[in-house]
Amino acid sequence: MKRKNPYPGLTRVVDRHGKVRWRFRKKGLPSRYVTGEYGSKAFQAAYEAALKGEQHRGERHVGADYGTFEWLIRHYLRTPDWQKLRPTSRYPLSKELDRFRRAHGHRLVVDLRREHVEILIAEKAATPAAANKLLKLFRRLCRFAIRRNLIAADPTQGVSRYRTNPDGFHTWTDAEIDTFEAHHGANSKAVLALRLMLYTGAARQDVARLGWQNTKGSRIQYRRLKTGGEVDLPIHPDLLDVLDQVPRDQMMFVTHTGGRPYKPESFGNWFRDQCRAAGLPECAPHGLRKAGATRLANAGATEFEIMAFLGHKSPREAATYTSKANRARLGDSAMEKLQRVSNPVKRLDISSSKTLKEKEK
Repeated sequence: MKRKNPYPGLTRVVDRHGKVRWRFRKKGLPSRYVTGEYGSKAFQAAYEAALKGEQHRGERHVGADYGTFEWLIRHYLRTPDWQKLRPTSRYPLSKELDRFRRAHGHRLVVDLRREHVEILIAEKAATPAAANKLLKLFRRLCRFAIRRNLIAADPTQGVSRYRTNPDGFHTWTDAEIDTFEAHHGANSKAVLALRLMLYTGAARQDVARLGWQNTKGSRIQYRRLKTGGEVDLPIHPDLLDVLDQVPRDQMMFVTHTGGRPYKPESFGNWFRDQCRAAGLPECAPHGLRKAGATRLANAGATEFEIMAFLGHKSPREAATYTSKANRARLGDSAMEKLQRVSNPVKRLDISSSKTLKEKEK
């Protein structure tokens, strides 16, 4: 006769170190590992706390139970894969991990199913790009969990990415730039920020760090925070007009009131507010980089010239701007050729032909 389990919901597991652990799983309650020597008073108390969905006072609060998402995330953040990411990439990802850890850190990684991943991703369906970034983050975590022998298969496999706009962020038009400047005024901080991005190709994290220390003579020089690419450009006259309004002792060109520098995220939020105030809700900082690159392409700049403006290390993305500009120029050229073509031969007048034949008769 099969012996009755004295602790319903408890199963014996052996971790990768060969240590025996007792995992508690019961519908409607958080999954967890029960601590203490099996059958001891401490073990019994921890088991009863698990049945009530409570944290047992004898359990550790500072550490994380092996096999939980709390444990997984803490260890993942120590890996070389995480450490090699640039700070601009780590910051938003760490915020996402922290949100997930607070909500689900007590749950066991082994319990994660594909349908759970789909539900979590669907919460960001309104912003497909953000949903796809979260899916990518889950895949990183699951690959790490497989390497640590927490799971045997990746539950993110088969989860589809959301379809996004292939063109990415909206590219500002000349009319939208004029509308923004007319609304805020040429002497405003908003126009200063706009022209910095438009005429230097700087992203929001770069604009927040640009100051007089980045100028040398009539040039502006900086290293992109995201890629490390170097940018060295002459200062455009329209940019120089607004830079002349910035005090030479001010550390950054664009700052909070009082001179405090912006963080990239707070700068981005502030600038989006300026766009909405001007009646341009679709416009964003990154779209100005694209507008600057588009202007260069339309002016006949090469892929490598646009690459230097954007601070890229490869001309691949610059090629998207030149290809669009080339299509437009080829279209113009084709229509000009069509207009130069001589007038086509007039069709034979059938009625006149009939009259001629009648006369011959």
